[in-house]
Amino acid sequence: MQSLTAAQYFFVYNAFSFTFATMAAATVFLWLGRSQVGRAYRTALTISGLVTAIAAYHYWRIFESWGAAFEVRDGIVTVTGLAFNDAYRYVDWLLTVPLLLIELVLVMRLSRSETFTKATRLGLAAALMIVLGYPGEIADDNGTRALWGTLSTIPFLYIVYELFVGLGDAIKRQPVEARGLVKTARWITFASWGFYPIVYMVPYTSFSGAATETALQIGYTVADIVAKAGLGVLIYMIAVRKSEIEYGEAEPVAMRGQRPVPEV
Repeated sequence: MQSLTAAQYFFVYNAFSFTFATMAAATVFLWLGRSQVGRAYRTALTISGLVTAIAAYHYWRIFESWGAAFEVRDGIVTVTGLAFNDAYRYVDWLLTVPLLLIELVLVMRLSRSETFTKATRLGLAAALMIVLGYPGEIADDNGTRALWGTLSTIPFLYIVYELFVGLGDAIKRQPVEARGLVKTARWITFASWGFYPIVYMVPYTSFSGAATETALQIGYTVADIVAKAGLGVLIYMIAVRKSEIEYGEAEPVAMRGQRPVPEV
């Protein structure tokens, strides 16, 4: 890697710090928010908070690794000899990306068999997408990067198909009051995930050296915030809205698991 400028170094450094704080705050918000929704939606919020908790941990490790890999003296950035461990990012994605799709399926509250089928297929496709993308990410030549990037696109296209076709009827069955939020969550998932391949292709652009590394780290970080913390807030909003519809209001602690008894 060519030498980073101080501005590039601190831009990435501060982005990692901000993202750690965002993911940690989202985790607290989502787990505390479980008391505001019906029992049927608590698992979705638990998983959503787990996603941001895993991301917070890995961003802390990425933040520490970035700080250890470089040294700044008098505005000059030099390498310390310790390698920046970007593998934390792919380990994070391998754990969190399947869970992101599962939380979306769970908050839709489909039948048990449909939930199992959709969650399993989407989760496995997401894991395969990450596994196939990693060899290209660490490749030294663009040809190898393009090969594995293309292979990774195959499960990605399947996920897109499932989001817009496979789950199409299920979204139509959602309550009218919550349907718009579910559609928004689907689009947020698609848009944020679609941003990853764009960032993946940065080495093919006019960026080079340190500029490429900076663009990659910032691009992936922005996508992570939207895909995890942003989607998590939407999942919470959907869960609250559907709880209000089913219980008349967001389910209080004393009524968890109980259906309202109609007045006689």
